[in-house]
Order: sequence, then structure tokens, then C-alpha cells
Amino acid sequence: MQDAKSLAAATARPDFFRFHNGTKAPLPFETGEYNDRLAHLRARMDERGVGAVLLTSMQGVAYYSGFLYCAFGRPYGCVVTATECVTISAGIDAGQPWRRSHGDNITYTDWRRDNFWRAVLSVTGPGAALGIEGDHMTLQARDLLEGMLSPAAVSDMGPDLMRLRLVKSPAEQALIRAGAAVADAGGYAIRDAVSTGTREIDVAMAGRDAMELEIAARFPDAEYRDTWVWFQSGLNTDGAHNPVTARRLQDGDILSLNTFPMISGYYTALERTLFLGQPDTDSARIWEANVGAHDLGISLIRPGMSCAAITGAINEYFAARDLLQYRSFGYGHSFGLLSHYYGREAGLELREDVETVLRPGMVVSMEPMLTIPEGQPGAGGYREHDILIVTEEGAENITGYPYGPDFNVIG
Repeated sequence: MQDAKSLAAATARPDFFRFHNGTKAPLPFETGEYNDRLAHLRARMDERGVGAVLLTSMQGVAYYSGFLYCAFGRPYGCVVTATECVTISAGIDAGQPWRRSHGDNITYTDWRRDNFWRAVLSVTGPGAALGIEGDHMTLQARDLLEGMLSPAAVSDMGPDLMRLRLVKSPAEQALIRAGAAVADAGGYAIRDAVSTGTREIDVAMAGRDAMELEIAARFPDAEYRDTWVWFQSGLNTDGAHNPVTARRLQDGDILSLNTFPMISGYYTALERTLFLGQPDTDSARIWEANVGAHDLGISLIRPGMSCAAITGAINEYFAARDLLQYRSFGYGHSFGLLSHYYGREAGLELREDVETVLRPGMVVSMEPMLTIPEGQPGAGGYREHDILIVTEEGAENITGYPYGPDFNVIG
């Protein structure tokens, strides 16, 4: 029989460990891409006097490591120091985070509460000058950080990280181009699926299935997750992010096509107004105005233009047609590591309060939307959406699916 001491030794469980199971998997980008990103981050860390950065957002972890985590209520992170890049993951994921990480990985266990922070501490050491993503860290997490890491100082690196992501590398641009082509494929599948009596959900599934098959063909070594469609009809078109329903399409409906392929955490999109049958005169007039705003906006996307200036010009266009009061949101945003539940590059949105000046390598959408309330002539939501890469001379539109009534009146 074992004595108490030997029994305790036999049942001792680690707070964290390294589980490097299998071999490294192909990541979305080559090693050099991640090294370049880390070099830029470390240069910023030196400027800020930060010895280690704890990334906790999905976009932050994925940008520097390639690993896109699934939290399910557990904390995840990536610690970057002058020499290391280490993802911190929960035991439930086993070896997958290491296989999908650029650099090292530590697995923490749930035998004892707060082992995530003990794993982080093993990389940062106590008393470090620490950088965090302030827009992602909760008050509870901040208390645990202070209590368990005893940092010498804590700096919010969130705005710095966002600015470092605004200009896309050639490798990122190539992935985004592929995503735009996948979105187009989903759009054509949706258009083919539209008919009177068909449910929104059935049309949406046709688009999603087409995109997932296209992603798998283009990226055979990737992980597949999160690609989705919002296909809306009638009253359900009034909001850009309204979920799909089981409503059946009716003759005369305004329709909103929205395809969102997700490739290794990178989001792209296609959004179009359609009609099932010829639109009435008021609907046609409003649609034409929105298409005109879209054309104007595309023409304004070029180096040296500020987000606010582009917004102001489109506002004037709508105001001249007595439609500005129906504008729903800003006219576009940045692309990269984002989706409907994580990620945001707020410094590159086409809004009145964003003064960022466009530079080559930035990737932005143009997506004007007008929402006419139910009961008014032309009621419904009108939205077009293209993706543009800012170049040295202007911008390249990488969206191929046509917009406007010549292609998008069905039946």
C-alpha cells in the first residue's frame, strides 16, 4: 500500500506543460511574414519601454502566431517578448494550438484555478513592464494580471496593434483577393437559388455551401470555420446585420445578398441589393441613388484622401437628393483579421470622425446603405459593397460580382 507521501506524488498534476503533439501544420502565411510582424511589434515595444506583450484577442493572437483560438469561456493568449512568441492554450485543445502556432505553445490545465496566468507568468517573469490589449481585457482579468504577475507597469498597446495591422502586406493582400473571389462565388450561387416561395435560409445555405467548397479547393491545408451568409428579404433588409429567417420570398421583394467567407480568420465580403421582379418607380429611384453613391465612393478611394473627406463627399451627394437622413452607418471599413464576433480596425472606417489618410496597402470597403422605413414609398434596405486595395496611383477593386439593376433584377 502506498503511503500518503508517495500517493500525493503519484497524483500531482502540473499547472501547465508543453504538449507538442505531431508536426507543425502549414500556417496561413510563411515564416518570414510572421517574423516581419513580430519585428515591427518589438520595435514598438522598445519605443514604449515594454518588455512583454500579452495578446488576448482572437485577432491579436492570430495576427502574430497564426493560431485562431476557440475560447468557449476559457482564457487564451499569446506572449511576445524580445526573443519569444508563445501561445497559451487550454488543455481541451491538446496539440492543435502548437501545430497551428508560429513559435512555441504552452498548455495550461484546469486542475487549479487561474493556471492560465501561471503559464503567462512562466514566459513574462514577475515584475515585467507589460503591454496589453486594453479594449479586450476585462476588469476581472486585469485584477488577476495585477495579482499574479505583479507587473512593474501596464501599458495599453491596443491602439498600436491596430495601427500596425492597417497596411496589409503583399501576402495578406493575396489572401484577401482570394477571399473576394470566394465571396463572388457565393453571390452567384445565391442569385441562382432565388425564386418565388424559396425560404431565406435555403438561399443562404446555397451561398454558404458554394463558398466553403471554393475555400477548400483554394486552401487545402487550412482549417475551415465561420463562413456565413446573411440573405434578407422584404422588411428584413432594413438592417445590415439582420439574421437569416425562414421567410419565403415573394414577387416584388427587395432582397439583400451578403456573403462572408472566412479564411484562416481573414474576413471578406460581398453585399448587393436585388429585386425579385421589377422594382417600382420609388424603389428604382432610391436604388439608383445608392448605386450612384457607391460609384462616387469608389472614385474617391485613393492615397491621400482621408476617411472623413470621403464620408463628407458622399454625405453631400445624399443630401442633394434628400436621402441623407436614411443613411444607416459609415460608408466602409478596413479588412483583415475580423469577423462578426471579433476584430475591428476602428482607425480605418469611412466616418466623419475618422481622419486617417489612406495609404498604399490599406484595404477598405465601399458600402453605402439607405434604409427607407416600412410604409414609405420604396421601403427597404439598399446596400452595395465592394473591396478595394489602395495602390500607389489609386485603388484596385477586387470585387467582381456586378452591382445595380442590370444584373440584379431576378425574374
